[in-house]
Amino acid sequence: MTKDRSFKPMEGTSSNLTAENISQLKTLFPEVVTEGKIDFDVLKTILGEEVDESEEKYKFTWHGKLASMQTAQQPTMKTLLPHKQSSLDWENTGNIYIEGDNLDALKIIQKSYAHKVKVIYIDPPYNTGKDFVYHDDFSTDTDSYLAETNQTDSLGSHYATNTESNGKFHTDWLNMMYSRLKLAQTFLRDDGVIFVSIDDSEQANLKKMMDEIFGEQNFLAQVIWERAYSPVNLKKNFSISHDYILVYARNAQDVVGNGLPRSGEADSRYNNPDHDERGVWTSADLSVGPAVESNVYPITLPSGRSVLPPNGYSWRLSKPRFNQFVDDNRIWFGEEGDGVPRIKRFLSEVKNSITPMTVWKYEDVGHSQKASQDLKRLFSGKAYFSYPKPVELIQRMLQLYSNPDSIVMDFFSGSATTAEATMRLNAADAGTRRYILVQLPEKLGEKTEAYKDGYRKLTEIGEKRIQLAGETIAKEHPEVTFDRGVRVYSVANSNLVRWNVKSSVSSIDFLEENFVTGRSSEAILTEVILKQGLDLSYPVETRRIDGADLYIVAGGVLYVVLGNQTITLSTATAVADDFRRSNMERATVVFQDNGFKDDNEKLNAIEILNDAGFQYADIQSI
Repeated sequence: MTKDRSFKPMEGTSSNLTAENISQLKTLFPEVVTEGKIDFDVLKTILGEEVDESEEKYKFTWHGKLASMQTAQQPTMKTLLPHKQSSLDWENTGNIYIEGDNLDALKIIQKSYAHKVKVIYIDPPYNTGKDFVYHDDFSTDTDSYLAETNQTDSLGSHYATNTESNGKFHTDWLNMMYSRLKLAQTFLRDDGVIFVSIDDSEQANLKKMMDEIFGEQNFLAQVIWERAYSPVNLKKNFSISHDYILVYARNAQDVVGNGLPRSGEADSRYNNPDHDERGVWTSADLSVGPAVESNVYPITLPSGRSVLPPNGYSWRLSKPRFNQFVDDNRIWFGEEGDGVPRIKRFLSEVKNSITPMTVWKYEDVGHSQKASQDLKRLFSGKAYFSYPKPVELIQRMLQLYSNPDSIVMDFFSGSATTAEATMRLNAADAGTRRYILVQLPEKLGEKTEAYKDGYRKLTEIGEKRIQLAGETIAKEHPEVTFDRGVRVYSVANSNLVRWNVKSSVSSIDFLEENFVTGRSSEAILTEVILKQGLDLSYPVETRRIDGADLYIVAGGVLYVVLGNQTITLSTATAVADDFRRSNMERATVVFQDNGFKDDNEKLNAIEILNDAGFQYADIQSI
């Protein structure tokens, strides 16, 4: 069998979820594959009674749902462009801020961060009629629909509100959310958790959608956040004072929450009136319902009085077990010895954390007005952003389910509250959590205070907030070193030039130029790193060899060689030598396709690398 001694073209798209799902099916049920296709009749036979083919079954559906599913599955050829000038501590930070449509961004980084994120928090548009709603390409009739109803301008640009109160009002929001949540699920670790803020406008629909995407069995809670502390008396019927936060796990069986730190108030309930050597304690009711007949028996108190459990109840302990508790001084009969018996619970024996309840009060996690005040304080009293979420609210989510080294994601990041919450928690517990934030670079209105102060896009406010919050936290915690940096990227079309058969440019001229004019080597390197599925924060060593740029990623996991007809055999030899020294079992090397002066140089380079241990499939071109 002859070996392929030519460069393998590097994969040019993001993850193909459809292909991955089919591959998993083939692995699980190889017998369903006929001539490379899935035979669903065979699959139904294998699944047997688990297949529901009845016409009358529950479905949650809407116009465009299928297209939204397909949109989530479709790969993208887009990439991220690095912006070092907008970044902070580029070389050392693990934090990422992406400007662009989150649907594109999630697809672009999927290979690099699939199954690696511990906590996702998003605060999407609530669809109140005043919120921005993304309109995706799958809505083939949306442009004409919006134009006819005056929701786009003469150039076809979407206005910033979803103003229809009927028709496609809910449909557009559902389509927008479905594809993004579908992608979000792929980022979560098996023990990962997602929190989604919402209000009454779409809460019912969002719950059904998340049940479908994440599975009803992975629903953890619907939290009530008390976002307001005083009534709005102008309201006719009710003054709404809360929002919802839906909480789902990737796999609920694998999730173990951290709980909340015990408060001084909780510990103050413990005392030691009988001077027990085991320390302070509190007491719990000994009776429990409904009654278990074997545990209904009289108890004689030290005072001599006899008591029974209340009607319909029994004692929590069997009689032999109760006697053991009495002998161990774990039953409290009151200071006079005449009280109904209670079980002693010692502080030294309880968990160091408290299980959270589903109502989160503003005293504990902040309210909307406090969030606005805190943000204004960062920006010297300027109100640049409406209705931010409190840092304490997101910090509680991270406390409950993140580990000190977790990756946190927020792809509707707004004013970048999640970044500040992550930094504050790291400063509090010396953690190394990293965040990935995505935000659409919405243009700011010329009449806004932010515009007058020089900001042009919402993302500029988010990036500035990260800088200011980091500086503030560092002053508050001078004893702690934490990651205050951030790498800023933007969504863009691929760096790779793709020949259009309708173009006037000949295929020969096209082949002479690999990359889009004006793109930097760092932009091309970023695209290669993403297409190879590597973490963007991996360290990169740069070398210059005979006019070519050699980038060594993560100590030799990936080698990228760029140069327009300047790549020589010396470069290939340098890569081979470095690979041998690294003692890695496998690595990938990617060359600029037109980097060699001729095909003989290419072939010789391939043999040098193969002799060093590179597999032919891992010697690629871009």
